[in-house]
Amino acid sequence: MNKLTVAIITYNEENNIERCITSVKEIADEVLVVDSFSTDKTEEIATRLGARFVKNPFAGHIEQKNFALDLSTHDYVLSLDADEALSPELLAQIKIVKKNFNMNGYRFNRLTNYNGHWVRHCGWYPDTKLRLIKKGKARWGGENPHDILQMTVNEGTGFLNGDLLHYSYDSITAHVTQTNKFTTIAAHAAFKQGKRSSVFKIVTRPVFKFFRDYFIKGGFLDGRYGFIICCINSLYALLKYSKLHELQLGKKI
Repeated sequence: MNKLTVAIITYNEENNIERCITSVKEIADEVLVVDSFSTDKTEEIATRLGARFVKNPFAGHIEQKNFALDLSTHDYVLSLDADEALSPELLAQIKIVKKNFNMNGYRFNRLTNYNGHWVRHCGWYPDTKLRLIKKGKARWGGENPHDILQMTVNEGTGFLNGDLLHYSYDSITAHVTQTNKFTTIAAHAAFKQGKRSSVFKIVTRPVFKFFRDYFIKGGFLDGRYGFIICCINSLYALLKYSKLHELQLGKKI
């Protein structure tokens, strides 16, 4: 049978890491945790569960995940975030393909839990991700903090049933706090790439984002949390383009 490394990056994930590792123990021949110097019990929990624990300075989500990918021992790698876990159906699907990998990459849907509510609209589902790959056939790219695992060869990928369960935010406050943090990272990344903002973008992008996610993507079907999520999604656009505009003016954000 083919051997599989499950690669996870962490920073202060004591509330999530056990659930993540436990969900993959039946398929993982190696659990690799790349940690950016956590100050909580992440290392203690991960090593107790048998993970290979490596510390590496955090240079960005993309850089850290590629470091973990390169450090993986086995030819096939399942890349996860610490706040993710496999559903029983997805676990069963990976067990089957592990016996005979006939593709160099596999995709599956990600289902997000928001403050106890499973979000099936708002543009958050099915949120299909490429996460199971053969080393040398894919790399992490995208734009920090929104990393994307992409095939580096021109070929198709397989699709697996079941969901990757994403335990995102346990409170509205946590969502807003992360939105503020991520928009700062995104604005700096966009500025370095030569992208620019404008008053027109600052005004129109949040409105468009809310309308698309709440009405076109069916956010209203997720009830009050759907409304809250779509509002914060809109806030993300407002903050990102506003901060990018501040950088253009030479101001700190």
